[in-house]
Amino acid sequence: MSITITGRAALLISEMQRGVIEAGGTFNALAGQVAERGITPRIADLAAAFRAAGLPVVHLPATHRPDFADAPANTLIAALARKHKQMVLGTEAVEFVDELQPVEGDFSIPRTAGMVPFHGTTLDLTLRRMKIETVVLTGVSTNLAIPGAAIAGSDLGYNIIVVEDCIAGSDAETHRVIVENQLRMVARIASAEEVKAAIA
Repeated sequence: MSITITGRAALLISEMQRGVIEAGGTFNALAGQVAERGITPRIADLAAAFRAAGLPVVHLPATHRPDFADAPANTLIAALARKHKQMVLGTEAVEFVDELQPVEGDFSIPRTAGMVPFHGTTLDLTLRRMKIETVVLTGVSTNLAIPGAAIAGSDLGYNIIVVEDCIAGSDAETHRVIVENQLRMVARIASAEEVKAAIA
């Protein structure tokens, strides 16, 4: 199966940080799925393909101020982050994993609150200034950030591609259900190899 990318595309890499996807970090079940699905090297390979094609790579880390002043505890995940002081700026937890360190020319657009990288950040403005029409989503998690980005991005008028073998959730069944019953309603579902072929 092949896909066609409309206009200029950008690769978005969501929350591939040590405190999110490494064993012993904040989310052990998610870390296990990231390892089992092998998404980290696949994302790194896809990022290299985007750079080679002259297309932007955008890293989307989750970070918090030490006092959490701009991150209200209005959801369970936000309350847990505040309680356990998770993903605080300046700590090892917010660092990108070694395989996905930004390189010269990449963008890094942090999100300090909420689940959606388009809200309260410069992401939309940055993409529009680069005349991006298609957003290619990778990273974590299938539970929250990926659906949030897909829905918000489609609402803003972007064409959304979710790279199924470059995302992971808290467990395999949750991942399957969200991809099949939610994400496919707002995005095209593709593999890393299909995306690489489309931008070659």
